[in-house]
Amino acid sequence: MACFADRVSTPGYDRSRITTGIVHFGVGGFHRAHQAMYVDRLLERGRDHEWGICGVGVLPGDRRMRDVLRAQDGLYTLSTVAPDGTWATRTIGSLVEYRYAPDDPEAVVAKLADPATRIVSLTITEGGYHIDAATGEFDPDDPGIRADLAGNAPPCTVFGLVTEALARRRSRGIAPFTVLSCDNIEGNGNVARRMFGAFAALRDPGLGAWVADEVRFPNSMVDRITPVTPPGGTGEIERRYGLIDRWPVVTEPFAQWVLEDSFSLGRPAFEEVGVQIVADVTPYELMKLRLLNASHQALCYFGYLSGYRLVHEAAQDPAFRRFLTRYMDAEATPTLRAVPGVDLDDYKRTLLDRFANPAIGDTIARLCAESSDRIPKWLLPVARAQLATGGPIDCAAAVVASWARYAEGIDEQGQPIEVVDRLRDRLVPLARRQREQPTVFLGERSLFGDLIDHPRFVTAYLAALDSLHSRGARATVEQLAG
Repeated sequence: MACFADRVSTPGYDRSRITTGIVHFGVGGFHRAHQAMYVDRLLERGRDHEWGICGVGVLPGDRRMRDVLRAQDGLYTLSTVAPDGTWATRTIGSLVEYRYAPDDPEAVVAKLADPATRIVSLTITEGGYHIDAATGEFDPDDPGIRADLAGNAPPCTVFGLVTEALARRRSRGIAPFTVLSCDNIEGNGNVARRMFGAFAALRDPGLGAWVADEVRFPNSMVDRITPVTPPGGTGEIERRYGLIDRWPVVTEPFAQWVLEDSFSLGRPAFEEVGVQIVADVTPYELMKLRLLNASHQALCYFGYLSGYRLVHEAAQDPAFRRFLTRYMDAEATPTLRAVPGVDLDDYKRTLLDRFANPAIGDTIARLCAESSDRIPKWLLPVARAQLATGGPIDCAAAVVASWARYAEGIDEQGQPIEVVDRLRDRLVPLARRQREQPTVFLGERSLFGDLIDHPRFVTAYLAALDSLHSRGARATVEQLAG
C-alpha cells in the first residue's frame, strides 16, 4: 500500500520485528477500528512487540478479507471523521498475519497451540456463540458444530478450532491462552466461558472440566460506532490521499474499551493507550447497553417510520433528541449502578452528539436489524427494573410499540420494509394482526415474558401503538418528547 507520510500517519515501528501473541477471530470493520487500533498504538510507542495480531477468518465471506490483507501486507487505513467533517487517517500495522481457516485448518490449530499465542480474541457477533434463545445455553444443533463434535474431519468452526488447540496444549503441558470476547454482549466473557466450556465438555468431559478450571475468559465492554464501509469508501480514500486501500475503515473519533484484568499469560499494556482496566466491567457495560444500545433502538424504528434513513438525520431532529434525552434521564439512568470515573450527564450528551455526526453515515436499517436479539437484552431490562420500583416506563413501552409497528413490514407511505430478523417469519404475521388484536405482538412471551401481565406497561404500549397507527411516528415522538 503506497501512502504519503505528510498526509497519512504511518507505522513508525519495524513490522518485521513484530511477532504474534494474539490470534483474533472475526476481522471486520469493528475489530480493525478498535482492538487492532489499540495494539497499533502500543507498537507505535515501541512497546509490546510480541503482541502483534494474527487474524483468522472461518466464514465464506472472510475470503475477501484474506485477499485484501494478503495484497496489502496486512495494512489498511483507519479514518476518523469528526462532526465538522475533519478527517484523520492512519495506516494500521498491527495485523501482521491473516489465515483463512478453510484453506488450511491445521495451520490455524497449530498457530493457536503455539506457546507464543497467549490471547485468542473474538468478534464473531452474538450469533457466533450458538446460544439457544429459549434456554440461554449452548446450542449444538448446527451442521458445523455437529461435524466438529463428530471429529471425522478437520475443525471448521471457531469452537472446533479453539477447542482442538486447547486440547493439544493440555496434552503437551502448555498453559492455555486467555479467550477474550470483544462482542457486544452483556457479560461477554461469562457467555464465552459457558459456550466454549459446553462445547469442550460435549467433545470430552475431562477436557470440559479442564477448560472450566484453567481457561480465563475476561469480560470486556467495547464501544466505537463503526458502520460497514460503504461502496464508495475506497474511492474516498483514493480521492483524499492518492492511495489505494481495497477495504478501508471509517469510524467516529470516540472509542472506549473497558477490560477486566484477568489474563493467564499476560497481556499488552493496554492501560497506556486509553483502555480502562478494571476489576468489574458490569457497571460500564450496563451503562453502554442501556444508554447507547437501547437509545439506538429508541431512535431507529421511529426514525425509519418518520422517513429517515440515516442515523444522523433522525438524531439531529430536535424532537428525537428530546425523546432520547427523556428516555435516558428518566428511565435508563435510574437503573444503572455507579460507574467509576464516568460523568453520566457528560456521557449522555456525548452519545447524542455521536449519533448526530453526519460524517459517519450510519444507516437506520442497520440498527433495525435483528431486533429480537437486541430489544430483550438492551431495552426490556430497563422496563422491568422501572416496573419493579414504580418508575416511569412510557418511553420504553413506546419503543417496543415502534418495533411492533415497524415489524408490520409496511411504512407510512405504503412502501415495503425489509424486516431483517431471525424471527421474521413469526413476527411479521403477528404484527400484521395487531390492528385488530392490539396486544398480539406484545403477547409473544418468548420475547417479552410477562410484560403482557403488567397493566401499566400494557397501557403505555397500547397508547403508543394507537398513536403510531392514527397519528404517525413523527407526531408520536413529538408527544413523547414532552
